[in-house]
Amino acid sequence: MKIVVQVRLLPRHAEAAALMATLNACNVAADWASRVAFDRDARSRNDLQKLVYGEMRESGLGAQAAVRTVKKVVDAYASLRASVRAGNLVGIRRAKAEGKPIRFRENAAQPFDDRMLSWQYDARTVSIWTVAGRLKGVRFVGHPAQLAVLVSHRQGESDLVLRDGRWLLIATCDVPEPKALAPCDWIGVDRGIVNLATTSDGENFQGGRLRRYRRWHARKRAELKAKGTKSATRRLRRRARREHRHATHINHAIAKKVVAVAQRTGRGIALEDLSGIRDRVRPRRDQRAVHSSWPFHQLGAFIGYKAKRVGVQVIIVDARYTSQMCPGCGHTARNNRFARDHFRCRQCGLAGPADHVAGINVRNRARSAWVPVNVPRPAA
Repeated sequence: MKIVVQVRLLPRHAEAAALMATLNACNVAADWASRVAFDRDARSRNDLQKLVYGEMRESGLGAQAAVRTVKKVVDAYASLRASVRAGNLVGIRRAKAEGKPIRFRENAAQPFDDRMLSWQYDARTVSIWTVAGRLKGVRFVGHPAQLAVLVSHRQGESDLVLRDGRWLLIATCDVPEPKALAPCDWIGVDRGIVNLATTSDGENFQGGRLRRYRRWHARKRAELKAKGTKSATRRLRRRARREHRHATHINHAIAKKVVAVAQRTGRGIALEDLSGIRDRVRPRRDQRAVHSSWPFHQLGAFIGYKAKRVGVQVIIVDARYTSQMCPGCGHTARNNRFARDHFRCRQCGLAGPADHVAGINVRNRARSAWVPVNVPRPAA
């Protein structure tokens, strides 16, 4: 199981200047190599490397830096072709993407392999190649749990990233997956907009704070857009990243709590299949912004990988009518949910919070789906 670990570099002033010069040099070379790849239709790394390697070396890049830069360009075009095949780029967007070379920003991330970057875990330092020479003893810091994963499981390349004035190293770690045990029962999780997640146990993770935070950012964005200056544009980008990080943090916290409960009680986690829901649902105009920023997919992905790391089973069940079906008698009707937060069965009278009822229905569907698949078949 591959995960990424992020640590922060603490370079001195001269070291930071060397790192910046290295990023700029690598990305200028990548931008030029991208134009060559586009003009000559060079798709493989070997073909492109034959065309650009010599000039990259003459420009001051080291041998490994030139190789990593060529691979970065080839991977970018491979990702573009994969997006086209998957249908993510269609019509005008596809024509614009395929009609010009891929561009690389001057401070875009740059991959470093083990010949260019070595880690001294005990000293919490790295030795890294730059265009100004090799820097030794550059300090780094990180969360103790992530540093433990880094020491035990780091493999392959690490990316040097400059983000909001901070230098980061993002390393890939291959963590072995524990054997997933058969669950004794399931925790149903209903994902929503007002309540980001509600479990069949009745635990509710409300999204009101996130919505207020998004509305506040929306007002600030409107003010900055009205100014229209370059400084306002830069601040808009920073605010967008800050808002994204805040939503990601909330989803991480929710996923961590749900997985911890499932692990402690020996249960699995059942999630609704919400794929394509944005195409199926047509919200009112005043609800479109909230609906489009609903982070349900990210929450499901976080729950999935955190559960896999600790051996907790995750199952995806049908999402249809989970908020309209009575978990007691099975009666399904739209008017069972007579208000957004309230459920009352018109047939048997069972009542309760609507999202809690939906979580119970998700759990019950997981029970029904798991048994037929995992019961041993009788011998013929």
